[in-house]
Amino acid sequence: MRVGFAGLGRMGAEMARNLAGAGFDLTLWNRSADKTATLAAELGCAVVYNPRTLAETCDVVVTMLADDASSDAVHLGGDGLFAGRGARYFIEMGTMSPSHIAALAAAAPAGTTVIDAPVSGATQAAADAQLLIMAGCTTEVAKPLMPLFNAMGRKTICLGQTGAGSVMKLAVNSLIHGINQTLSEAMTLAEAAGIGTETAFDVIEASAACAPMLTYRRPLYLDEAAHDVTFTVALARKDMEVTAALARSLGTAMPQGQVTLDILKRAEAQGYAARDMAAILEFIRKETS
Repeated sequence: MRVGFAGLGRMGAEMARNLAGAGFDLTLWNRSADKTATLAAELGCAVVYNPRTLAETCDVVVTMLADDASSDAVHLGGDGLFAGRGARYFIEMGTMSPSHIAALAAAAPAGTTVIDAPVSGATQAAADAQLLIMAGCTTEVAKPLMPLFNAMGRKTICLGQTGAGSVMKLAVNSLIHGINQTLSEAMTLAEAAGIGTETAFDVIEASAACAPMLTYRRPLYLDEAAHDVTFTVALARKDMEVTAALARSLGTAMPQGQVTLDILKRAEAQGYAARDMAAILEFIRKETS
């Protein structure tokens, strides 16, 4: 199986490494040619210089892109993926709106299949091939792609129809971003009462309230500046804006989600956009000081 990979950001580069490590015949493309060349040299894989060539030379193309606009730019146009002929599957693993996935499926070349397969897990999970993959397709459609999914993730759940993966990823991320903010409030409350930061986190981590993300993100909560960014406040805000729009279209109430979005917008406006989402702890501290 010849696999093309487009989108070599924090997550995408790790996912590409795992595909190469699993023995796939891998070809890379990224908007930044230098980044592509460096990773290709490390992995010993091929490089192309536009998305169209990626689709012309591969059986499956995986994209790991930031948002709908980025995905449009890569898939559409004269040099876009959909201008090429050869690939049978286009797998979008970034966090996209369901309407965007539907538009991709409608625009894809005849005889090809678009699958939304977003992932849950941070950069370390991507590096360790421990991602949860939420695939918007049936198990039958996913069957020939399972070796590829298994090279990147610990579990793949097929959700039956195009766009369902996108919906489920937004639902999961709305919970994650809510937990991130609630932790920040709980920590700030404990600290205001004189309880040390590490001690407060020890208690939360040992409690029934602890989610796995709190454990693997502990170093960032305790000393954000000393660690690499894994997921920015700007991306969290984007996630919640897309989720809020989806909720409105479905007539679903998400009052907590709106609170989460409002706080992310305020933090972004105050200069937190490029910082890790763990920086919301500092933002809440400043809001209450």
